[in-house]
Amino acid sequence: MNPAKPGETARTPWIVGVSGASGTPYAASVLRALLTAGESVDLVVSRAARLTLLDETGISFRDAHWRTDLREWLARGADGKPDSFAVDLDATRYWNAGDLAAGPSSGSYPAKGMLIVPASTACVAGVALGLSKDLLQRAASVTLKEGRPLVVSVRETPLNGTTLRHLVALDDAGAAVVPASPAFYAGATHIQHLVDFVAGRVLDAAGVPHGLYRRWAGELGSASRTTS
Repeated sequence: MNPAKPGETARTPWIVGVSGASGTPYAASVLRALLTAGESVDLVVSRAARLTLLDETGISFRDAHWRTDLREWLARGADGKPDSFAVDLDATRYWNAGDLAAGPSSGSYPAKGMLIVPASTACVAGVALGLSKDLLQRAASVTLKEGRPLVVSVRETPLNGTTLRHLVALDDAGAAVVPASPAFYAGATHIQHLVDFVAGRVLDAAGVPHGLYRRWAGELGSASRTTS
């Protein structure tokens, strides 16, 4: 990475890892919100995530055309409707999950932290055990060893004892575990609201400002008045 020129600000991105669990709309919402907040993003999409993305959206994520494919993905709503969102990818960089020489594989590469959304149980196990079998897992291990924020949004059910122990290990290592569990007190009336709630909680754990959901203000019944 080239150093910043005089008068320029060094690029320090959030690394976003997308694993193969169902829930690609969660990742899309997180990515859009980061870019809207003016953050730079380094994206890593696992091989399994490509299959999930194809299954859930019909989009083939291709290395040679990642910008076109990512724009199509992020413009799509959680209900599958295309062109629901405007997308600016100028602050985005993509790394192939098989590239273990990529920038995020090193602790000397500047980054604010990493968000894994959605996180499969296989991904959780790999990060908890320090396997570093691909760039996503390696970047997560680097994030932990450098003391940077790591947010893991696990999206599997039910969770067995092995996975629960892996999640405890990640918590012990300093990661924030944010299950992809939508809540209803924000007055959701659309699938996008439920998706955005989870994405918002992921960003809350990372300390990134956003306006994805209505926050609890201590007033009972406010959600029902919102939906009426």
